[in-house]
Amino acid sequence: MHTRRSVRPAHAVAGVLLAAALTLTGCSGGAGSDSGGDSKAAAQADQGAAPEGAKQGASGADGAGGAARATAPPKTVTTHIIRTASLTVQVKDASKALAEARTTTEDAGGYVGNESTGRDAEGHGYTRVVLRVPAEKYEEVLTALEGAGKLLEREAKAEDVTDQVVDVESRITSQRASVARIRELMDRATKLSDVVTLEGELSTRQADLEALLAQQKSLKDRTSMATITLSLSEKPVKKAEKDDDPGFLDALSGGWDAFVTMLRWVVVAVGAVLPFAVVTVLLLLLWLKVVRPRLPRRPEPAPATTALGPLPAARPAPQTRPGNGGGETEGT
Repeated sequence: MHTRRSVRPAHAVAGVLLAAALTLTGCSGGAGSDSGGDSKAAAQADQGAAPEGAKQGASGADGAGGAARATAPPKTVTTHIIRTASLTVQVKDASKALAEARTTTEDAGGYVGNESTGRDAEGHGYTRVVLRVPAEKYEEVLTALEGAGKLLEREAKAEDVTDQVVDVESRITSQRASVARIRELMDRATKLSDVVTLEGELSTRQADLEALLAQQKSLKDRTSMATITLSLSEKPVKKAEKDDDPGFLDALSGGWDAFVTMLRWVVVAVGAVLPFAVVTVLLLLLWLKVVRPRLPRRPEPAPATTALGPLPAARPAPQTRPGNGGGETEGT
């Protein structure tokens, strides 16, 4: 009995200790699980918060971009125009007017091209000069040149080459890409024949590209700089006479002018024919005086003969004398 009593308290103590150990283990496990869950939740929150903010920022940026595209005006194509003009101005002093035109052009940022200066038979000076001015200063310079004197003639032209400029730019882009592709193929080529073929193709495409670049440069120069041809003259312009109805004197003057003109043409025609006539007369005289006398004469035909003798020569037909009534004839 003593043994059983000693064993039971020992089992009871062992059970209590085991229960306490299990209780402590469960509490620590619960705490650990709670802390692990909290850390995972924090990580998920951090990871979720960042993408959400990023998404919101991206959506905001998209919205701002869409709004900007909606409110931004459509892109306009730049217009390229070649402007040329021709002016004829009467001035008192051509040299002074030319100096003023040169100053006006240079102040506008342009330059003077070809120039021709001289004087006519009456001593009046004249000048013809080609001016290149920026397109934005074209109208201003044109107005200033017109005010240099009395404007006699003006001609202005504007040629729209926008399509041509856009086409050349597009072809240049394509040609550059083509040249780049040929260079890539050359870098990867291993056979000598392929390299030679590609070099020939590269030379051809580079030549085409250079031609397009030269055309683009020419178009840019002609569209960015306007051309003005200025003619300055000191010679006064003759006023047109008043037109009146023609009178007798006008008709007489016109008839005399027509007669003189006709006589002049007749003299010209005679002068043109005279050498041929002289040569013809000389040849005729040479024939009659020199050549013809030396030619052998033809023998006269012998009279016809019969058995009874030669035939008599033919006698001319008798002629009727007037006043004899037609009955008598000469020789009867």
